[in-house]
Amino acid sequence: MSRQTVHIPENFILGAAASAWQTEGWSGKKPGQDSWPDAWYQQDRHVWHNGYGPAVANDFINRFSEDVALMKASGLTHYRTSINWSRFLIDYETATVDEEYAAYYDRLIDEMQRQGIELMLCLEHYELPALLLEQYGGWQSKHVVELFIRYVEQVFKRYAGRVTRWFVFNEPIVVQTRVYLDALRWPYEQNTHKWMQWNHHKNLATARAVQLFRKRGYAGRIGTILNPEVTYPRSSAPHDQKAAHIYDLFYNRVFLDPAIKGEYPAELLALLDKHQIEWETTPEELAIIAANTVDEVGLNLYYPHRVKAPSRAWHPETPFHPAWYYEHFELPGRRMNRSRGWEIQPEIIWDMAQRMRDEYGNIPWFVAESGMGIENEAQFKDAGGEIQDDYRIAFISEHLHQAIRASQAGINCQGYMLWAFTDNVSPMNAFKNRYGLIEIDLDKHRQRRMKKSAHWFRTLRDTQQFTLWLDDEPK
Repeated sequence: MSRQTVHIPENFILGAAASAWQTEGWSGKKPGQDSWPDAWYQQDRHVWHNGYGPAVANDFINRFSEDVALMKASGLTHYRTSINWSRFLIDYETATVDEEYAAYYDRLIDEMQRQGIELMLCLEHYELPALLLEQYGGWQSKHVVELFIRYVEQVFKRYAGRVTRWFVFNEPIVVQTRVYLDALRWPYEQNTHKWMQWNHHKNLATARAVQLFRKRGYAGRIGTILNPEVTYPRSSAPHDQKAAHIYDLFYNRVFLDPAIKGEYPAELLALLDKHQIEWETTPEELAIIAANTVDEVGLNLYYPHRVKAPSRAWHPETPFHPAWYYEHFELPGRRMNRSRGWEIQPEIIWDMAQRMRDEYGNIPWFVAESGMGIENEAQFKDAGGEIQDDYRIAFISEHLHQAIRASQAGINCQGYMLWAFTDNVSPMNAFKNRYGLIEIDLDKHRQRRMKKSAHWFRTLRDTQQFTLWLDDEPK
């Protein structure tokens, strides 16, 4: 083991993130304001761990003052959350604002400014109104793109100027991948055609929100938050290299390229055409995407993805899925977070950073989510009841080090944000694996309590440095 002191660059973001639907709860929610996760939970509560879902969540909507005080105590410079589209309006067609819910954000912004923490707002974090899924097929419909822009216009009118860091989506690929590509979540329909149409309409919605932001001359920056799956081939053999390349096209470049370069990769379009994937676009839509690329991107980076060439022929009666070209591969001896079943590989941040420099014009970006979910954290409480999460401190240290390494190398990496600030509900996983700097005690009315990592993070912010132990010596 070698000991290294890492110095944090000036103005480097040290923040954390969450979403509206995972933290706020349903307090004050009116009939007809369900989001897609709300509807899924109501349809399939049994698949959510121990039945916990978004109904109460952390009750952030009523306890945000307490939580913002904890953000300050934990040393956050920035906090990113979303506005819940399904709750912000009481009529999606006319974009009529729910003044009660909108006033809650007014109070939240006031409190964040009072505590000196910069609020970043995301316009959609899986919160598609369930009514629009039922009536129009959700993002399958071009009309839903129009309704989204009407919603965005109302949000900008209310908060632009008070908030200057905006993000159109968080992980725009996830919902349709889980629902229409893999059919793992409600409403369970394997349909690659719909998957690609949802991708396109979210890319179009991103460009149109950027266009609106700039047309109105609002101060600040607007971007999007993506979750690129840093992908490694099993071997150097051409067939494995091809598998990784095509995986990257379908799961990463389908959003990275339109957002940053303003166009879809030609190879991706050729593959979609080859497999007769039906999705509609127009020259006018492609022109909007080309003319309205983002100012910055957040990248959610958790673990590496490893693939190999497929070992079996595709079944002729199975519709096309990108897995036609790959199989997942598990690296023998890989380092694991066994609670979550995810490989731990901090170098994914460095590898992605080089790609942002070399392939995407060194656009400003930051790590928007990174974190470690652990099951049954109560086992790590000390005599005073504080969770001694040294494993999380080690995880953050190693991953933050890679982000700072990128910044010091002249790559335009502007910060590192944790998932999450508090323990919160995750899709299906609910409160099973805990990610937060702050414990949410479900047995004590969701009492908040700082973990050891929260105190450490505050010291990190105050001293602008930390000590890292690297396992880099022969044994």
